[in-house]
Amino acid sequence: MKPRFANTLAWQQAELLMQPAFIRILDRLRQHLENSEWKGTYQEVQTPFPGYQLVLQYEEISVTIDIWDLCYQVCFRNYSRPPLGLPSHEDSDVLDVEIDLSLIDDDTNEVDWQLLDDKANQLIEQVFACLPALAGDR
Repeated sequence: MKPRFANTLAWQQAELLMQPAFIRILDRLRQHLENSEWKGTYQEVQTPFPGYQLVLQYEEISVTIDIWDLCYQVCFRNYSRPPLGLPSHEDSDVLDVEIDLSLIDDDTNEVDWQLLDDKANQLIEQVFACLPALAGDR
């Protein structure tokens, strides 16, 4: 699902948050993969939108996660997806999003790295908590 911003300010706030969120998501995924039986492979995709995916594999089970969807879940208040970034059954490919302003320090107008890191870590922990169910708790 592609985010749509209410105005230019929201777009600028998203620009401020997206790269740091992407970095934290990739770092947290790496950390969790180091201690997991799941193996991960990153892929660049062009359709339906350019982006990145992580394909997790364990024995014969394969799960694909959209990295941008994870970033959106960190950066936006109202962007939620089914577990593991699997496709939803939404009628629209566009969602009006609201920036999570708690991730931007009011005084400096810069990213609050600690809050961003905490939110990214919580999301990745949820992703990896769902994996044993997909593997049949082997």
